[in-house]
Amino acid sequence: MMKSLVFFTLIVIGLSSCGVKVPLTQAIKEEYNLTEQNMKKVQFFVSSEIILQRSSKKGSSGTTSDGTLVSQSANEQNRIIILPRTKCVFESYGDGKEVLIRFEVGAGKYITFATRPNMDNGKLYLQAKWEQGKGGKIEYGNEEYYATPESGNAFLMVKIKKSQKTKRSDRVVKGMKV
Repeated sequence: MMKSLVFFTLIVIGLSSCGVKVPLTQAIKEEYNLTEQNMKKVQFFVSSEIILQRSSKKGSSGTTSDGTLVSQSANEQNRIIILPRTKCVFESYGDGKEVLIRFEVGAGKYITFATRPNMDNGKLYLQAKWEQGKGGKIEYGNEEYYATPESGNAFLMVKIKKSQKTKRSDRVVKGMKV
């Protein structure tokens, strides 16, 4: 019983010393003075899974040497999966207040996040041109992809660690005699 209590206490202390991941909002950017230069020093995370997909079809038809008609088709599907809590870095600001976030090295390999006008929580969500039945159109790595509808719920997070220091000075007074 005592061992489990000590073990539980150690786990609680360990978890409380770690930072907590919270959504990146304008209020946090102001509180921590996150200028463009400071944003490059912050480790970002994505809240939920993002799936980018693209597909292309190729086909041809013809005949074989024995006169048989042949129809060939090939589908090629590319998917990029970004798992929840994947680390990412600040690339730059867009034309408006949107934030460009990089998950890997390469030309144009970033995703845009911005606040949504119809939501007042201040979170920065994945931005795409949403089309009915296709998902959200995104350019990634200079190629056109479609984000799945569930990917639209992904927002940026940062880790915040609260640190409080207290300096205390004690002295004992001996008193005075007459």
